[in-house]
Amino acid sequence: MKVWVGIDVANDSLAVWIRPLGHSFSVPNTFAGYQEIVKRCRGHGVQRLLVESTGGYEQGVVEYCLSKALPVARIMPQRARAFANALGKRAKTDPIDASVLAHCAEVMELPVVRAVSPERQHLQSLVQRRLQVVTQRDDERRRLAQARHPDIIASLKRAIEGSKKELKVLQQSIEKVAAVVDGDRISRLRKVGGIGAVSASNMIAFMPELGELGRRQIAALVGVAPYNRDSGNHQGKRSTSGGRARVRRVLYMATWSAIRTNPLLRARYELLVEKGKPKKVALIACLRSFITQLNAMLRDGTEWQAATR
Repeated sequence: MKVWVGIDVANDSLAVWIRPLGHSFSVPNTFAGYQEIVKRCRGHGVQRLLVESTGGYEQGVVEYCLSKALPVARIMPQRARAFANALGKRAKTDPIDASVLAHCAEVMELPVVRAVSPERQHLQSLVQRRLQVVTQRDDERRRLAQARHPDIIASLKRAIEGSKKELKVLQQSIEKVAAVVDGDRISRLRKVGGIGAVSASNMIAFMPELGELGRRQIAALVGVAPYNRDSGNHQGKRSTSGGRARVRRVLYMATWSAIRTNPLLRARYELLVEKGKPKKVALIACLRSFITQLNAMLRDGTEWQAATR
């Protein structure tokens, strides 16, 4: 029998629903809990397990199920809640949420999560840690601008200096691990104007699909694909949504840098602004063109071409 499994994730527990069997149970969010889930799924034709993205609490069960060759997909909580509302399910409990996820797994086409190598997991952790330290440094800089007492000013300066030193150490580790994960693509990306070590490492860590997808797919993955808002005779403004925010943030800055160093990309940006497009809209258009080129370069095995289309 084909079954679909919904797993509602909490910090210390996992609520599981197996559809259409209607089996519901709860296990701890531990290795023993993961084993119990796989044990209960054994013997059934599991088509997909679906979990919500919960900031990392789901990572353990996802990795374990992938290691046991079970297909796992993730969904954003807002999307799962919208599906529940569409079904008329207003009540919210862990078992209900798990049943909604199982139903969602059955009727929606959701991409299966890729198994991530230990090296890539290490790179992702380093990149995340670097972002945390950058955030801490910037917070301290803002506090320094408001500080008045000499002791507080001295403390903040020490913290900022410590963050700078830690960032240097982390960057060295990131470059070392990134070379192990995909040294060839890192090297090719860094030859592109606007792409530095941070941008390249982020893309390799959190967007391994780069170079494997079509231009529309990669734009949607980053979150810069325009979507129509039309109904009847009304034609609304197209807008972007979704995508991988952490990669998009890095690409914002990379695109600004590329606009300064790439004459054709700069001309594209300036032309859009002259036509009356808001600067952010022009930037997103250039970002979409930029990531499309990077994707084509890696997909086709060609060298970087500065021209934009």
